[in-house]
Amino acid sequence: MEETSSKLSELMAWFKKFNSVLVAFSGGVDSTLVAKVAYMVLGDRAYAVTARSPSIPEWELKEAAEVAKLIGIKQIFVDVDETARPEYARNMPDRCYFCKEERYIKFLELAARLGAEQVVDGTNFDDLKDFRPGIEAARKLGVRSPLAELGIGKEVVREISRLLGLPTALKPSSPCLATRIAYGHPITVELLKKVAMAEEFIKTHVNPKVLRVRVHGDLVRIEVGKDERHLMFDVNLIDRIVAYIKSLGFTFVTLDLEGYRQGSFLESLRKTNKCALIENIT
Repeated sequence: MEETSSKLSELMAWFKKFNSVLVAFSGGVDSTLVAKVAYMVLGDRAYAVTARSPSIPEWELKEAAEVAKLIGIKQIFVDVDETARPEYARNMPDRCYFCKEERYIKFLELAARLGAEQVVDGTNFDDLKDFRPGIEAARKLGVRSPLAELGIGKEVVREISRLLGLPTALKPSSPCLATRIAYGHPITVELLKKVAMAEEFIKTHVNPKVLRVRVHGDLVRIEVGKDERHLMFDVNLIDRIVAYIKSLGFTFVTLDLEGYRQGSFLESLRKTNKCALIENIT
């Protein structure tokens, strides 16, 4: 508890350096903590900006709005369509770089109109150890990451969130819908909608805490949390899910028996010469 309180104090002190900030806010555990502390320190001089994009499901936007209202911070939605960028739509391992670049350019324009001194995001210290090309886009554009700069990783983020009574303290990670599509398969607005519809259907019937509908061309691979796999072992349920997903235009529907693991699309790349591409992308 003492370490948690100490890190919270450091985070508050970090924001005191600025007259005003604009927080890139998704409603996830990391950006919610950043937005909360920014508002605690700066009050109405802290703003939250949320991208309204084809890669973000509607339910997630609604949850983000509810959390922002709870915090008290003013939230602004900005329309972004990353799929219009060929570099993003081609869906190579560096896709995230172009997504973040597209969003942050618009966020910086908004910050200038608001008179916000600094744009910040929710990248935490653990994220720096993972494959995240978007972090480089943020760095090049001058977007800062207080959690990462202060050495605050995911577990401490959750501890501080619990200390502050935030509803996102135990919220699972929920990356954008583009992460569901295998590298090399073009991303379209229509395909993103199909993924969102498939996940919504499964949640309606099962509601696992962790769910990913992965797309490999005309094949769908469903991942649920490792401790939730038993929820899917029902013949009637499986038949309903298969029928619905096939109605969306897919040919094959499979359940990944290994369960969810972060970055599963990278597994095949690491076994090929494309591994070098991953390591060299910045």
